[in-house]
Amino acid sequence: MKNFFITGTDTGVGKTLITCALMVALRERGIHVAPMKPVAAGVEASPVGTNDDDQILNDDVAQMLSVYGKPIDAHIVNPYCFGEAIAPHLAAQHEGRTIDLKNIDAAFQSLARNHDTVLVEGAGGFLVPLSATESMSVLPARLGLDVILVVGMRLGCLNHALLTVEAIHVRGIKLAGWVANTIDPHMNCFTENIATLKQMIAAPCLGIVPYLPANKIRNNVDEAASYLQIGPLLG
Repeated sequence: MKNFFITGTDTGVGKTLITCALMVALRERGIHVAPMKPVAAGVEASPVGTNDDDQILNDDVAQMLSVYGKPIDAHIVNPYCFGEAIAPHLAAQHEGRTIDLKNIDAAFQSLARNHDTVLVEGAGGFLVPLSATESMSVLPARLGLDVILVVGMRLGCLNHALLTVEAIHVRGIKLAGWVANTIDPHMNCFTENIATLKQMIAAPCLGIVPYLPANKIRNNVDEAASYLQIGPLLG
């Protein structure tokens, strides 16, 4: 079973929701799957399902661990967690820290050894900087991951999606598929936009997830999973 990198057309488009939904869908197929978010910025939640009761977690990481549902070292799932909800390289600068990709490599390999597949969620969009010289885009090639793109369905999504797809392809990385996640429930020409994306993205659509209220996270994960067609990921 392959491992995958989940990226998005922007921040706030539902990468964590879709990552968690993919965990549920894969688990229903009997696949032992682990989540990973190598770099997170913004601390809002207390530990959930970790073996480190004193660690404060990023909210996305807390959701992942809740869905994972078993004891696991949160430092391996999330090697770098910064307090400010800003671009990772800026958050690291403000804390006088450096993101060392070797630490991310080691954490990923630890998860991969003990699971059938690992879902690695990026932070922000595909080209969000990790430093002055590297961006989030280095992780898929470095870790040997195919990419799953979460398209936030709202005005502007066509340009954002196609630019991201181009950035993935120009780096020689495989796009395994994409998920349409509805951000704006009143988006004009929704069906036409989906049709355009299907026509212009040379990768399978893995699902079209309707708008789901943000206040029912765990219920939303299970519902989102019901809209996913993960067959293309299993070959």
